[in-house]
Amino acid sequence: MDTLQIVILLAAGLLSGIVNTLAGSGSLVTLPALIFAGLPPTIANGTNRVAILLQCVTGVWSFKRHNKLPLKHGLKLSIPAIAGALIGAALAVKLNEELLRIIIGTIMALMLAVMLINPKRWLPSDKLKVQERLNWTQGIALFCIGLYGGFIQAGIGIFLLAGLVMSVGYDLVRANALKLLIVLVYTPFALGVFVYNDMINWEAALYLSIGGIAGAMIAARMAVSWGPKFVRWVLFGVIGLSALYMFGVVEWVWEMVSG
Repeated sequence: MDTLQIVILLAAGLLSGIVNTLAGSGSLVTLPALIFAGLPPTIANGTNRVAILLQCVTGVWSFKRHNKLPLKHGLKLSIPAIAGALIGAALAVKLNEELLRIIIGTIMALMLAVMLINPKRWLPSDKLKVQERLNWTQGIALFCIGLYGGFIQAGIGIFLLAGLVMSVGYDLVRANALKLLIVLVYTPFALGVFVYNDMINWEAALYLSIGGIAGAMIAARMAVSWGPKFVRWVLFGVIGLSALYMFGVVEWVWEMVSG
């Protein structure tokens, strides 16, 4: 790789690490960066998982240090997600990207509407009413989220946050910590599928991971210091931009501006 490609991957990893740790959809930054660096979409999809894994290790460690991670409950919530991720990764070799973009964009637009209509729903009171027991609806939801995460990953953090806040009852800071833990637990299973199919570019993964680790460390500190209200605004912005990206609006605006 030349110097420009390396710089792009380091910068994309840094931004992705911050966005993934505070909200999600960091893969909407890294996947285009990997493709721009010359990787085919399927290889980019696999290579991206290495950086995600290391971002999650860093973020989980940081949240754990600040006592914001309910570890035991998080491991229970990870079980259905692992099953879904294995199936999703196996399906990823036949990726219908255009259809998936439309589906993700629609879901994120609906989620944005929910945040606008009932913003307080994303800010539970300090006295948490967490449902410790994993019920069947939560299990199905986490399985489906894991299925999607194993398939393409982009946007998975936002879907996990929605489930952990609106269904399980965590505030956004602890939900972010749990989100990273769940992704950390299931990602090695999905990554193994890509490694087995020789769909990893390890050089690109290295540069992306270095930036991602730095970004995750910065973002975890920001989330703990500035609290759920700050995270909610970041999440709001990320969901809005992600929906516009998925519907091709960002690309259209860029083409108009660039002439």
